[in-house]
Amino acid sequence: MPMFAALLAHGPPLTTQEALSGVFGSISLASWIFLLVPQLAENYKQGSAEGISLAFLTVWFIGDITNLAGSLWAGLVPTVTALAIYFCFADLILISQCLYYNFKNTQKSRRRSTRQDGVEQPLLGRRDSSNLGLPGSHRRKSSAASRRRRASSLPSIVEDSSEFEMKAWMKNSLSIIGVCIVGTAGWAIAWSTGVWQPTPLNDGSDTEIALGAQILGYVSAVCYLGARIPQIIKNQRDRSCEGLSLLFFMLSLLGNATYGAGILFHSTEKEYFMTNLPWLIGSLGTMVEDATIFIQFRIFGNGEQTTAVV
Repeated sequence: MPMFAALLAHGPPLTTQEALSGVFGSISLASWIFLLVPQLAENYKQGSAEGISLAFLTVWFIGDITNLAGSLWAGLVPTVTALAIYFCFADLILISQCLYYNFKNTQKSRRRSTRQDGVEQPLLGRRDSSNLGLPGSHRRKSSAASRRRRASSLPSIVEDSSEFEMKAWMKNSLSIIGVCIVGTAGWAIAWSTGVWQPTPLNDGSDTEIALGAQILGYVSAVCYLGARIPQIIKNQRDRSCEGLSLLFFMLSLLGNATYGAGILFHSTEKEYFMTNLPWLIGSLGTMVEDATIFIQFRIFGNGEQTTAVV
């Protein structure tokens, strides 16, 4: 903390509102940089990408492309443009990973189905000839034994799943705190070294954005708002969030909240607000959908409890 205070002491003077705008913007930037890493890691760990909707990723990718085009057309600050370029590349990496796992697992499923078709008939005949007990007796015994095993193991399964859930939430919360610390420290260093400076407010006459850039901004906002809908529908249809990274959506919520806060703390003047309205809609609007996915995580879980109990 003394080092952090020393960095602030050597920086140029600025208001509390400007400082908060800078801090929130830096935290948002850190959230976006790390955003896709948890889902990439989750897909790799599962060896599958069945949990995430390709429609979600595709619409989001279109939103990032229009966001990049709009920022280039409007001549926004280099950090915004650089972040938009980074997102397009990161989207392509995640989409490519999902396509790879989907293709790989489809091929495995086809080979497994072919092998099963080849051995199914002999196995069926052997099973019929060896059934010397009363009709249905083996099935009843197996079913009863299975119920006893499930009943005896149910308390330990519930305890294990509760402990796993607690550890997961703690791990994710620590990750969020870490991202906030990294973002705040990054802003303090950038400010003290003069890399970051408060953006002066203008009367709006020289900051007008071209109509085409504004249209692209609104298209991007619509894509961001609509992208999560296929994922929400998929979770509801499957009644599971298995294969999804909760941290991915937590970072998305943090990034959108701090991005909107950074804009609003900078200024609430009408001209500035209207200029940034498409990006505010895209960031703050998706927070409602992220909250919906959090509720689905709470209701359905990630599928591990269901798999363990059945």
